Amino acid sequence: MSDVRAAYDRWSRSYDIDDNLTRDLDAAVLQQAGLPLHGREVLELGCGTGKNTRWLVSQAVAVTAMDFSPGMLARASEAVPDPRVTWITADIRLPWPVADASADVVVGNLVLEHISDLAPVFASAQRVLRPGGLLYLCELHPYRQLRGGQAHFTDAATGAVVHVPAHVHSVSEYVNGGLAAGLALVQLGEWHDRDAQGRTHETAPPRLLSVLFRRE
Repeated sequence: MSDVRAAYDRWSRSYDIDDNLTRDLDAAVLQQAGLPLHGREVLELGCGTGKNTRWLVSQAVAVTAMDFSPGMLARASEAVPDPRVTWITADIRLPWPVADASADVVVGNLVLEHISDLAPVFASAQRVLRPGGLLYLCELHPYRQLRGGQAHFTDAATGAVVHVPAHVHSVSEYVNGGLAAGLALVQLGEWHDRDAQGRTHETAPPRLLSVLFRRE
């Protein structure tokens, strides 16, 4: 995973200003997901430059934002100088430095494609969620991955296109991973690109897959 970390450290310098349909659709989908955030404590996985953190903390009472890229976290803490956000450097494949049953909602966006084994992530989410808590994940759709879609960027310093190492996970892997951890599936969504008027382009494969689980 050191190559993934290094890639995101490089990308952090331009991540927020690059043209990125996946990033922008992800933010829109999260904000319309209807998550019950008011008065809740949120744990965010792979917060990156804080692209979603700013909105999450505007809705929730507190956010713990985790990422394993120092470059991304540095950008995020500058962009979202809110005392209600706690920034943590952590690799989500390993045990999370978060107490049991301490989060009402766990949110992860565009991060699991970089992880080969999803089981530890689902197990950790189940551990840190309070009873009735929700796990929301939004990822690059497997259909896009099978067509060659992958997180990538152009390095501003060198002009080189950098492809961030990724793993293809099927829809069933996301669904069954949560079920195997003892979570109940609430909703599954598939999200297409939108034009300037907000209409969806449903003739192309969906860009994003979202899954919502509840800890019973």
